[in-house]
Amino acid sequence: MKKAVIDALEDIKAFDITVMDVRKLTSMASYMIIANATSSRQAKALANSVREKLKELGADIRGTEGEKEGEWVLVDLGDIIVHIMLPATRAYYNLEQLWGEAETRRGHIKTAE
Repeated sequence: MKKAVIDALEDIKAFDITVMDVRKLTSMASYMIIANATSSRQAKALANSVREKLKELGADIRGTEGEKEGEWVLVDLGDIIVHIMLPATRAYYNLEQLWGEAETRRGHIKTAE
C-alpha cells in the first residue's frame, strides 16, 4: 500500500516525499507519508490520485481534509496517513521534526520492570 501511495504521488509530480514509520509512536496509523505540491491545485490533484489508485486496490479511504484550501491536504487511509503540503506550510509545521522528536523523547523513557 505504501508503494501505491508513493506511485500515485509521483504520477502527479509530488516532490520531497518522506515516509515515516510511526508504529512505535501511535496506534492511529503505521505510516505517515508527507509530500510537497507546487500549488493548491496540484495538492488537490495529488490527493485525488492517491484516492483513485488506492480505491483500485480495494483500500478503504477513511476521509480527506483540507481540499477546499489546498495548502495542506490530508488523506486518511487508515494504516497510512498522507499529508500533501505546499512547501511553506510544510516548513512551518515541520511534521518530520515533530514526530522525530517524539521518537527521540520516547527512546529516553524507561519502563518499570
